[in-house]
Amino acid sequence: MTGSAGTPRHRRRAADGAVAAAAALVAVLCSLAVASGEVGPAEAAVFRVVNGWPDALQGPLWLLQLLGVLGMPLLLAVPALAVGRLRLALALVALVPLKLLVHGELVKALVQRSRPGSTIEDAVLRDVPSAGIAYPSGHAVVAFGVVVLLWPYLRGRWRAAVLALAVLNSVARVYLGAHAPLDVVGGAAVGVCLGAVLCLAVGVPARQACSTAAPPKRPAARSARARGASSIE
Repeated sequence: MTGSAGTPRHRRRAADGAVAAAAALVAVLCSLAVASGEVGPAEAAVFRVVNGWPDALQGPLWLLQLLGVLGMPLLLAVPALAVGRLRLALALVALVPLKLLVHGELVKALVQRSRPGSTIEDAVLRDVPSAGIAYPSGHAVVAFGVVVLLWPYLRGRWRAAVLALAVLNSVARVYLGAHAPLDVVGGAAVGVCLGAVLCLAVGVPARQACSTAAPPKRPAARSARARGASSIE
């Protein structure tokens, strides 16, 4: 699709392919690290620090973890469609089945590690299951996948805000006792990979070229008026 001046309104960036490859590598490394099904001493120590935060934080962090539920991309697709961001809406909707396929059918079938309630002694569980497969975190997949999809459409503080919310979503899952740290890191890597693949598939907004347009030649115009006034005299 092109704009009124013939310039493309959307483009496909090679950088998205590089991001997808790098995120996939991180996901593979995390998968190898947790393949034994055990939680190492360093990871357990990080878990206990976050999991041991005061109970007063449970309410706010429980709300933050909702940002990673499976329906969130579908919810965000509605306003995207309303403002005419059809490609963004399509990518957000596509993230849901892609997450179910890669996270649920592929990664969890290859790597299985149980939740902290079964793998970490004295883990504090706050309204989360004590058993079941924890790696990778589905909430992190969704949250970071959404961040990557929204990123090309945002600027400045909005980018920082959505990234901070995704990080807090993952921290909340550790605090609640649903996941160990590498569960959310691996999930975030999978989410970034899926988001970058979708950006590459549907395209992202092209950069505006208006800043490169030549500025009006006002000094020359003033000079011409000055020469005209001089000839009249």
